Amino acid sequence: MKVTWITQAGLVFEVNGKKIVVDPYLSDSCSKVNPKSKRRIPVDNKYLLQEYDVAVFTHNHMDHTDPETYPVILGKDNPVLVLAPYSAWNEVRKLGGNNNYVMFNAGTTWTFEGITFTAVKAEHSDRDAIGVAICDGDKIYYVTGDTLYNRDVVEDAPMGADYVFIPMNGVGNNMNMIDAAYFAEDICAKHTIPLHVGLFDDLKPDDFDGESKFVMEVYKEYEF
Repeated sequence: MKVTWITQAGLVFEVNGKKIVVDPYLSDSCSKVNPKSKRRIPVDNKYLLQEYDVAVFTHNHMDHTDPETYPVILGKDNPVLVLAPYSAWNEVRKLGGNNNYVMFNAGTTWTFEGITFTAVKAEHSDRDAIGVAICDGDKIYYVTGDTLYNRDVVEDAPMGADYVFIPMNGVGNNMNMIDAAYFAEDICAKHTIPLHVGLFDDLKPDDFDGESKFVMEVYKEYEF
């Protein structure tokens, strides 16, 4: 599996020629609502131009279901499998087109080309928010989505996941870095990757001090 962090909580996965994008925020739309949310890392437009096979939106907040990003990604000629919990699903499906819009609430599993996607619980201000576990038949990649450190979330998480991607900026009903370390330990994460830092704030992935820390650089492709 190849994985690229495309700022904020956005990730691109590629396996067996299939491309999966999760929570792409490739604009500066948040700054139009709140000037303090002006992005500090420029958009790399190549991630807007690419064609994706699967798009996952974990919840309906602008930096995850971005009204300036998803119409571009989902508006191409190629059909996209779109997985989103009710609030985000109800938003993105208005775009129409040839895409398959699947309501992907917690507890739902969808299999595509040998890749299994499972929606798991998240605890966030969007009550429909989810995390997603992606299994390629070899490893489990768990994207927690925006969430707090919560007992029910721990119990629903894929235990022993190979790579866990956690937003940990500590505001907006996200874990802080201390609780993210406890969370990663609770679910026996093999590698924990900090997300949702550095785009709107001064936090750095290296600030995370968890034992299973793995730091990704923005726009750099990793092979896991």
